[in-house]
Amino acid sequence: MPETMRHITIDGFGGPEVLKPVTAPRPVPAAGEVLIRVHAAGVNRPDVVQRRGAYPPPPGVTEIPGLEVAGTIEALGEGMTHLSPGEAVCALVAGGGYAEYVAVPAGQVLPLPEGFDMVQAAALPETFFTVWANVFELGGLKRGESLLVHGGSSGIGTTAIQLAVALGARVFATARSPEKVEACRALGAQVAIDYTQENFADRLLEVTEGAGIDVILDMRGGDFFPENLRALAYRGRMVSIASLAGREVTLDIALMMRKRAMITGSTLRGRPVAEKAAIARELLDQVWPLFATSPMRPQIAEVFPLARAAEAHERLETNTVVGKIVLDCLQD
Repeated sequence: MPETMRHITIDGFGGPEVLKPVTAPRPVPAAGEVLIRVHAAGVNRPDVVQRRGAYPPPPGVTEIPGLEVAGTIEALGEGMTHLSPGEAVCALVAGGGYAEYVAVPAGQVLPLPEGFDMVQAAALPETFFTVWANVFELGGLKRGESLLVHGGSSGIGTTAIQLAVALGARVFATARSPEKVEACRALGAQVAIDYTQENFADRLLEVTEGAGIDVILDMRGGDFFPENLRALAYRGRMVSIASLAGREVTLDIALMMRKRAMITGSTLRGRPVAEKAAIARELLDQVWPLFATSPMRPQIAEVFPLARAAEAHERLETNTVVGKIVLDCLQD
């Protein structure tokens, strides 16, 4: 194994051009960790926010960007007995994904689903951990209930639509163009709404005959928030995971009380390792088997070599991407 590796550094906060390939020492796995030779790494919106200087890594975590990887286990830290060198895996990481090697807590490592290649597998961890923790744990979505997914064509959105459909929910989505609306429908959304052309709350109350939506996964915030509450069903649950339309919102407390609504939210990156490991176990038990029995698959928009991470960010920021962008960390 080489003593050094290539990785992407953030050379001063700013636009995509601050992402630069460099060479640095390879990480060494600590007790409870495994070292993964990264074949592919997912590109996510939080990486963009980190690049701009607004999403620093948690204390003690590398400043190398990247929150999910797929590859092969190369070495084991002390105490590792249930994993072996050479295993093909994917993993959620708190940072360090844009690299040739990354050290990962063993509890955040999952096997590749059967038939998946490394690029597909690299697009799984961040979105599936996020959707499971927020839609099904916090939101409590059950079979037969309804789910509204904002940003339905994003990596999170395409995962939420497919997983909710696979588990028997009725899914609705919003997106910002006819092409993205059609992509949401193709993945199983019963109704997909171009929010730039019509009010999504009006439409959803119409199609649900006034009943509203049981669970809303919101990545928008801002002026979407009061409309979410209006569209929410009695005893509905709204879960916020981002604020792309603004962090400050208007809350009609009386409406919230009348609906007995639950409004909550969460982040993933800074959670304790034990919490992430618990989510991983639930995914392995309840979600990974669905890959063999349903058409659920990550939607890969484009693949870039690791050294062209800046171009990958430029592409993501066009806001025209359906699904995920992935870095090929083996390609020159």
